[in-house]
Amino acid sequence: MELGEKIARRRRELGMSAEQLAAEVFVTATVENTWERGELRPDRQSLVRLADALQLPITEFITAHDAPDWTTRDQMFSDIHMYTRMRTLAQAENLPNTYKALAYARDMHQGENRKPSKFNNNSPAVPYIVHPLMMACHAHALGIRGDSVLATVMLHDVCEDCGISPEELPFPQDIRHSVALLTKHEGQPTAEYYAGIMTESCASIVKALDRCNNVSTMAQCFSREKLVEYTQETEQYVYPLLEHIKNEYLEYNDAVFVIKYQILSLIESIKAMLISS
Repeated sequence: MELGEKIARRRRELGMSAEQLAAEVFVTATVENTWERGELRPDRQSLVRLADALQLPITEFITAHDAPDWTTRDQMFSDIHMYTRMRTLAQAENLPNTYKALAYARDMHQGENRKPSKFNNNSPAVPYIVHPLMMACHAHALGIRGDSVLATVMLHDVCEDCGISPEELPFPQDIRHSVALLTKHEGQPTAEYYAGIMTESCASIVKALDRCNNVSTMAQCFSREKLVEYTQETEQYVYPLLEHIKNEYLEYNDAVFVIKYQILSLIESIKAMLISS
């Protein structure tokens, strides 16, 4: 099926008019009609917006002629290898809460998957546990070796995603408190949420690691609107958090420099792509 036919058929399936679809992808109805008639082909950025508007993976619209012969990775590192690495380090470095949190988080997130890539419709589901495991490996590589911090890294999404309260966590009070600060409640103002995190060094550095990991993968699965929203939140709340860590929690000064560099470089690259499109 030709691209124009595919666009027109999917538009009709969704009950959209040509004018509505044109507005969604920021072109005129005349331009959209030339696409459907096969007279013009959308550029790559328009194809990305079409995929979002028509609720289809981008691979439905891009041919071998349009795109480089690349394969995107939904999962960069093996969850099994990361789990084994962190468990071995927890044993060797006498980190009992981290050791316990690894198994606890794995069990609690069992069956949960990360949001799939919009560029690779046939890739296998990525287990959610990959996210805290990548954060834990990242933290350890940056020299963050505190037992409570690494345990909190593993547990930071358990309450929000698995329907239990921080008080129910079978861990010491300091870890439960950090997880509570990192758990955003429904309807909680974002400013209030970040203000609470800033009151504690553990919650602050875990949130910085969390955002770093999320911005590293957001281009794979976020819509354009979500990318804009996440970028704005990062600039408004996370950058001040990073400055707060640098000034108030000196033990993380070196680590936060690397984290800030990675977040800044990724956010500026995303902004450049959004502006160019």
